[in-house]
Amino acid sequence: MTQQPKRLFIIATLATLGAVAMAQTPPPAGHAPAAGEASATRPAPGDRRGRMDPAQMQQRMAERHAQRMADLKAQLKLNPSQEGAWNTYSAAMQPPANLQRQRMARAEFAKLTAPQRIDHMQQRGAERQAQMKQRGDAVKAFYAQLTPEQQKVYDERAMRGGPGEGKRGGGRHGHHSMGPGPR
Repeated sequence: MTQQPKRLFIIATLATLGAVAMAQTPPPAGHAPAAGEASATRPAPGDRRGRMDPAQMQQRMAERHAQRMADLKAQLKLNPSQEGAWNTYSAAMQPPANLQRQRMARAEFAKLTAPQRIDHMQQRGAERQAQMKQRGDAVKAFYAQLTPEQQKVYDERAMRGGPGEGKRGGGRHGHHSMGPGPR
C-alpha cells in the first residue's frame, strides 16, 4: 500500500470512530432535547396541553374587550347625558357570543364541494358585512354625541390599527372591529 491511500484509510477510520463515539456519548446534564426528541415538559405534536381550550380563549377575549371598553369610557370622561349613547354603542361593539360555533370545522368544510364552499364563503362574507354595518352605524351614532375634545380622544384611542401600528394588534385576524384597540 502506498503512502497516500494508507493515509486516507486512517483518516476515514478515525472519522468513523469519532462519529460512532459521538453518537454513543450521553447528553450532558441540562441538555435541551432536540426537535425530534420526546420531552416530558413539552407536549407532543397534536397534543393540546398548555393551550387554552376555545371556551377559555373566548373568556379571555371577553375580559380583554371589557377592559378596553372600560379604559375608553374612562378616557372619554362621558357626562350623564351621554350614558345612553355609550350603552347602545358598547352593546353593539360586543364580540359574538360564541365565535367558535360560528366557524365551520375544517373537516366539515373539506366535505363540501367547490360550489358549496363558494356559497358558504359568500354567506359568511355577507354576515361579516352586516356585522360591520351594524358596528359602523353604532360608531357614527355614538361619535355624534361626543364633544370635539372627546371625538379627538376617540379618534386617537378607539380607531387605531392603521399604518405604523406594527405588532401591537392593528388588524389582528378576527379582530377588525371598529372598537377600541389593545392598548
